[in-house]
This record gives sequence, structure tokens and C-alpha cells, in this order.
Amino acid sequence: MRELPSERGAEVGRRIGVGLMYGFWKPRVLGAWKVPATGPVIFAVNHSHNIDGPMVMGVAPRPTHFLIKKEAFIGPLDPFLTGIGQLKVDRDTTDRKAITRALGVLEAGGVLGIFPEGTRGEGDFASLRSGLAYFAVRSGAAIVPVAVLGSTERRGRLFKGLPPLRSRVDVVFGDPFEAGDGSGRRTRRALDEATERIQKQLAAHLDHARRLTGRPADAG
Repeated sequence: MRELPSERGAEVGRRIGVGLMYGFWKPRVLGAWKVPATGPVIFAVNHSHNIDGPMVMGVAPRPTHFLIKKEAFIGPLDPFLTGIGQLKVDRDTTDRKAITRALGVLEAGGVLGIFPEGTRGEGDFASLRSGLAYFAVRSGAAIVPVAVLGSTERRGRLFKGLPPLRSRVDVVFGDPFEAGDGSGRRTRRALDEATERIQKQLAAHLDHARRLTGRPADAG
């Protein structure tokens, strides 16, 4: 029997996340109504701040299981992150356990959170890995693009990689879309083509989110 991350734990994580995010920042959530109420969904989130995952986890309308690098699971954070239904992944290898558990989340009709750029950077979706396409094509899950946009000011930052305390952070959910071309193909070429389609959709959503929120192009 496949071991699935705890759905109840993810709901607890959502409640903790929303408390922390509204306690330290000023989230403004747009488009949450676009997230399908049921069925498998993948949140494709840009990644420029260390709070992007907890922020989306807290404000999303459904409990979310994020794929998180194994380096974050240190000390007491290991049992905590596991307990709130998050997935540990080794980015340096093909982590089959993480892949199996992530697919299990989608097969059970849950929500999987992914940073398709693979690591924290500019947060502009400029360089995507093929993992997102694989999960989407393999599971048939809808992809919901999510843009997290915070202040670029350095004043008021508690730590590097965090938006200034009490600053506004916009979380913009986009329209769900399918990654595949309808053929059901899972070949390398099909995944490459899906990745290209996904990148165009995510980049378009990010541009839209910046215009909607009045954020400059370098706001991550």
C-alpha cells in the first residue's frame, strides 16, 4: 500500500501558515476562486522568497502538499514538515520515493505544490525543469499558476530572502490549464513540448499578475 502524506496534516499546516503569514506580512489574495474545488491540482509557484511555500500553503483554498528540498528537513523541522503533509525530495537524483508519493497525492484528488524553477531565484519562470510536465501529463491534473509578488525593498527585512515585515505580499492564482496535447503521450519529446507550453502559460500569468497588482517587472 502506497504511503500518502497526511491530508489532515496539510490542513493543519494551512491553518498554521495563514496565521504566520498574516501575522508577519499583509497578504492580498487574488483569484483563489479559480482553484478547482475538487480533483487533482498542481500549483506551479514562482520562487523568489523563502516564504513563498508557506504563503501559498496558508492562503490557498485547499490543503497543499509541497515538494520541498530535503535540505529544509533538518532538526525539528523534519518531523514538523512531514507531520503537516509536506514531501521531502532529493534534487540531486531521481527521487523515486518522492515521485511516487507526489503522484499518490494527485491520484487521491489532492493538491501538489511545485516550484517548477527548481530553486529560489529570480522567480520569473524563465528556466523550468521537466518535473512539472511529468506530474501533470502522468496524472492528468490541472495546473494552476500562482504568482507570489513581494516588495523588493531591503529596509525592514528580518532575513535575506524574506520580504520586509508587514509589507504587502500579493498571491495571484491563475486560470487552470492542461499540460498535455490530448494525445496521452509520455515520451521525452512530449514532455519537452509540454514544458514549453507550460512555460508560456506561467510567464503570461506572471505578466498579468504584475499588471494586476501594479508590481514592477523586477518584483519577486
